[in-house]
Amino acid sequence: MTPRIAIADYGIGNLGSVTKAFRGAGAEVQLTGDPEALRRADALILPGDGAFAATMAEVERRGLVPVLREAVAERRPLLGICIGMQLLFEESEEHGLHRGLGLLPGRVRRFDGALPVPHMGWNSLRPRRRHPLLEGLPEPAYVYFVHSYYAAPSDASITAATCDYGAPFTCAIARDNIFAVQFHPEKSDSAGLQLLTNFVRWRP
Repeated sequence: MTPRIAIADYGIGNLGSVTKAFRGAGAEVQLTGDPEALRRADALILPGDGAFAATMAEVERRGLVPVLREAVAERRPLLGICIGMQLLFEESEEHGLHRGLGLLPGRVRRFDGALPVPHMGWNSLRPRRRHPLLEGLPEPAYVYFVHSYYAAPSDASITAATCDYGAPFTCAIARDNIFAVQFHPEKSDSAGLQLLTNFVRWRP
């Protein structure tokens, strides 16, 4: 049975291309900001791009915080993309210190090396452990990034993959029914499509 997947629509983010990519992966997918529709879904997607504080404020304003917490508690699959990954952490340093959802331990930090910021374009994943969502990806798997901040987990065991940009940083995390990526799988060609297909099939 194909799972009912809901993409959280909070008025910010690359929603059209995420929806199209999931349909290309064979998913029955609904784009909705209705908390009750999100509660009925078998799996949730938290996408996004933009500034952390504004995004978090919109998620709160639309009543999505309890919905996301319930999904995690009920062990429904949850996929965070880009800002959607960053929101899962405790706090972000973007334009001051701002509170996140606190579903994962750690802080979102700004790149501070010599390389240009934002980190934009294609880069290769370095898997740090096996995970169903990373199965079948090309080796090496090149994925597409656009970001100035990255998540720094305080628990290294949740890092599923890293990427190098001046130094290694966490670009994919996994814990129980949560998986999240800093890159954009919907823009990442065959590697991104494989990851989304894996998510559609995932039963944590």
